Amino acid sequence: MNLLEENQPTDLEQMVGLSRRGFISAGALCGAAMFLGGNLLTRSVMAAGVNAAPGKLLGFDSIAAATRDTLTLPPGYSASVLISWGQPLAKQGPAFDPSGNGTAKAQEVQFGDNNDGMSLFPFPGDDNRALLAINNEYTNYRYLYAHGGQPQSLEDVRKAQASEGVSVIEIQRKDDQWHFVQGSSYNRRIHGNTPIKFGGPAAGHPWLQTQADKLGRKVLGTFQNCANGKTPWGTYLTCEENFTDCFGSSHAEHKFDAAQKRYGVVTGSKEINWHAFDPRFDMALNPNELNRHGWVVEIDPFDPQSTPVKRTALGRFKHENAALAETRDGRAVAYMGDDERGEFIYRFISRDRIDHKNPKANRDLLDHGTLYVARFDNSDGHPDRPKGSGEWVELTFGKNGIDAASGFASQAEVLIHARLAASVVEATRMDRPEWIVVSPIDGQVYCTLTNNSKRGDDGMPAGGPNPREKNVYGQILRWQALGDDHGADRFGWDLFVVAGNPSVHPGTAKAGSSNITPQNMFNSPDGLGFDQAGRLWILSDGDYSNAGDFAGMGNNQMLCADPASGEIRRFMVGPVGCEVTGISFSPDQKTLFVGIQHPGESGHSTFPEHLPNGKPRSSVMAIRREDGGIIGA
Repeated sequence: MNLLEENQPTDLEQMVGLSRRGFISAGALCGAAMFLGGNLLTRSVMAAGVNAAPGKLLGFDSIAAATRDTLTLPPGYSASVLISWGQPLAKQGPAFDPSGNGTAKAQEVQFGDNNDGMSLFPFPGDDNRALLAINNEYTNYRYLYAHGGQPQSLEDVRKAQASEGVSVIEIQRKDDQWHFVQGSSYNRRIHGNTPIKFGGPAAGHPWLQTQADKLGRKVLGTFQNCANGKTPWGTYLTCEENFTDCFGSSHAEHKFDAAQKRYGVVTGSKEINWHAFDPRFDMALNPNELNRHGWVVEIDPFDPQSTPVKRTALGRFKHENAALAETRDGRAVAYMGDDERGEFIYRFISRDRIDHKNPKANRDLLDHGTLYVARFDNSDGHPDRPKGSGEWVELTFGKNGIDAASGFASQAEVLIHARLAASVVEATRMDRPEWIVVSPIDGQVYCTLTNNSKRGDDGMPAGGPNPREKNVYGQILRWQALGDDHGADRFGWDLFVVAGNPSVHPGTAKAGSSNITPQNMFNSPDGLGFDQAGRLWILSDGDYSNAGDFAGMGNNQMLCADPASGEIRRFMVGPVGCEVTGISFSPDQKTLFVGIQHPGESGHSTFPEHLPNGKPRSSVMAIRREDGGIIGA
């Protein structure tokens, strides 16, 4: 039923009919009443200790684009390396070997490569100690191996698998700076061969069973871990993204079924080629192994002996991150994007309520609940920032045409083939949904749609939240739940920013929305994060050629936005060839942790050490204000 056509809740009609500024203002007022019980300014000051008066949220000058092989920051800010790829986690652990001759066994106890999403977990009652759980998405063979090419042995494959997954590290604050604690008992690697359990409706299903695991309840490893989530009960959610790239087939004429094709597996793998030496990744020998990856994995960072769990109730697809929220009646919500062109945005709502008084009672909360997919109505056609409404469609066996006639026999099959189920209900195809975050101020939800340069080749039309043909720049989508209840099935949406290049394409759609200027332009927004005061931090992973459509944009960067005014300022520029990704703040908001992934992915970088003939290393950076103040204020 179309609630708008039925003239049922009028507040939704009003919401999508507002101006962009009014959209935020209404959300701020409703969100304050619902979530905060007080005015927003008071909430911001209490949370961050700063004056967050309207129009004064951004307390730094926008910096210029740059192409240097270093970290560029506004005046008054400095950065230091917290940890880099290959750093040993144990006191007497094997040191990083820049020659590439280090072993797989050594890499299993070293900080992983290409760090991405991360979350900080403070120690209860101790402001000077915390854990950081950090994803390690993939590895660069040109730097991982001495030979600099594709894997040439099972040992090479094992080393690559050991480079991925998750690193949990302890950090401590001394003299107002945070430092990695080498040798902490909490330091831990969870990699491509770590034992993991299955939880939820798909656990034990025949499609998850293999010769090595005939019950379908245990799996080795998590890899291709992109972004993340942090639960209210203190656990870490790591999200498996481009998992199919790790699979191939020893049979050149291998025929894949429709589901395997939809998830993107190919005979020759995608430049990873583990299948050539590890039969677990050979589709000709172990076709069900593919189904055992592409999940959200829950980890308890404070229990190094605990076994991670793949939460199958959240669906299987190329997960970017999982943004947690709460329904009005206290149930957990996870918003998730499927990062591939033409795929979907999902929502999961737990069956049971969160027990905030007893975190351990939530141990299996994410194993029971309902998965939904987003369907967006047509927009109002506004040339600058379109807006409209949408609905969440339930992906439950026996509902909405998801049944035997459409190819499903159980809820487990719906979850294992979530993409196919979402297509059955005609969900809206999107321009590569990446990070999703929920505002701590008003509960509005933001999602980066990073780009879609191949529109038309895949039959995906432009329109609604995907307004542009051959979208090389990307946009940031925003929505507000009906009645400010994340459990509602309707929402209003708009585009917070449409990225572009007004210097190269002035006066056209490629110039971007009105809050894009020659001083703050960027492409391919990817990572997102909110600080406690409500500043929205935008991290990019795009074209850094600084030429053609991207002239003047420089290296990938991090920007900061005021959600109320729409103003965006450039805060940081990364080194050559990097992606800027992963963001977290210290509890006092005086240190920003950010990831620099794959510096020099095509060469020409020695970041962060800048040694003669040095090897670039992905790193987590700690950024501070030199006067000890709040970041961004």
